[in-house]
Amino acid sequence: MKACARAAGERLPLVRAPARQPLAQSFLKVGKLYSQHDTKCVVSCSVNVSENISHRVEASTEHIFPASKDHVAKAIDAINGGQVIAVPTDTIYGFSCDACSAEAVNRIYEIKGRIHTRPLAICVADVPDISRFAVVDHLPDGLLHSLLPGPVTVVLKRGENSILERSLNPGLDSIGVRVPNLDFIRSIARGAGSALALTSANLSGRPSSVSVKDFGDLWPHCSYVFDGGVLPSGRAGSTIVDLITPGVYKILRDGSSREETTAVLGKFGFVEAS
Repeated sequence: MKACARAAGERLPLVRAPARQPLAQSFLKVGKLYSQHDTKCVVSCSVNVSENISHRVEASTEHIFPASKDHVAKAIDAINGGQVIAVPTDTIYGFSCDACSAEAVNRIYEIKGRIHTRPLAICVADVPDISRFAVVDHLPDGLLHSLLPGPVTVVLKRGENSILERSLNPGLDSIGVRVPNLDFIRSIARGAGSALALTSANLSGRPSSVSVKDFGDLWPHCSYVFDGGVLPSGRAGSTIVDLITPGVYKILRDGSSREETTAVLGKFGFVEAS
């Protein structure tokens, strides 16, 4: 990870919306969908990146792998190379990249056709890592370990000591943080040594993906797609909870774990914002 370790004052350029239209206008011909038991597949894709320009991308099983420990190193190399990958989480499939690479983050926005005013969350390997990127001093001991790893995104202030580059979600002083309950993506974050930008693997406004075939038209835009099979948690995604104010929580998205999340917060004396 090249930028997060830089000294203060040496920052990447701000992430800005590209002038060209997003890659949301994509059309795919699939001869045969890949699965973990099928290794013969070629996908051809014509991508309209503007009204007048198109190019053809070939994606094959050379770029699609099972989400197993045997392929963690390949994913880490892609992340550290500033590339976008598709990975399973404990909720839905996501697009991920180096959170400190302006170019890679812009690429995720392009792929999804997502407006840049909608922020991306980050994923870290372990709960103690959160303090490197966000303010946690106001939280009771044990709270984050009771919520995470799990299907929860905690929203916290970045703080002055955050090593997260301001090129991610510029203008915001808060950040959503995930520690998924899935070894594969946590191993990638651990090996990369810093935060991963993480967002759902779909076109903006479309249903979330619980299998790789759900976003098959977007495969060619990823360096690698890691197949974890059909994810069992449904399409709701993680529960997003704002924990910026001491003793108060605000549910920003119900997600798949609202009841469990509010129960844990209640045990630590938190009350819901009115």
